[in-house]
Amino acid sequence: MLTRKQFELLRFINERLKDTGVPPSFDEMKDALDLRSKSGIHRLITALEERGFIRRLPNRARAIEVIKLPDTAAAGGGQARRGFTPSVIEGHLGKVRPNLGGSDDDGERPVAVPVMGRIAAGTPIEALQTRSHTISVPPDMLGTGEHYALEVRGDSMMEAGILDGDLALIQKNDSADTGDIVVALIDEEEATLKRFRRRGASIALEPANTAYEVRILPPNRVRIQGKLIGLYRRY
Repeated sequence: MLTRKQFELLRFINERLKDTGVPPSFDEMKDALDLRSKSGIHRLITALEERGFIRRLPNRARAIEVIKLPDTAAAGGGQARRGFTPSVIEGHLGKVRPNLGGSDDDGERPVAVPVMGRIAAGTPIEALQTRSHTISVPPDMLGTGEHYALEVRGDSMMEAGILDGDLALIQKNDSADTGDIVVALIDEEEATLKRFRRRGASIALEPANTAYEVRILPPNRVRIQGKLIGLYRRY
């Protein structure tokens, strides 16, 4: 599964190759996707290469080869999917249902929570969207509704006790209260784990490490994907 920006970039590269036989420059990609810097293009290119959609040819400038397109793009003649938005969660694993008169044993049975990839607690990285495996979590660690886990990368939340390599247990939610630690999707392409606060008409995503800066963003650039409810740590 590709994010909207990854899909748009792949389509742009493919159409340019078809029209001219030459891949676009990074500046052309940046302008086409309306990004602020070429660093965003570098991240998207790396993600497409890691997922096997493109190949960068060594020792050649601007040498990019499209290996494959998503099934939806091939079937739809290269038309973008309107309304497509990425989601960290797939399926209904990790869903805790209220015990409606069932046995006590059912309420104590471990819940299979899907591990959906990585989340940045540092410089933002992309959240993967393919379930890699599941972990068994005691139900008393979870609330009601759907849950998933993400592997933490980075140290920006270390003062909140969230360490590199931890598995963050997330309750699926699209809203947050000030002070909550959330999975925030920025510009539909970067996901990060930060403390959520409202500052007037803006949203502040605060690290728990003085080495990192608070990011102040307008609400239309931030989408809440869930709240942190616990950590799963291996020793």
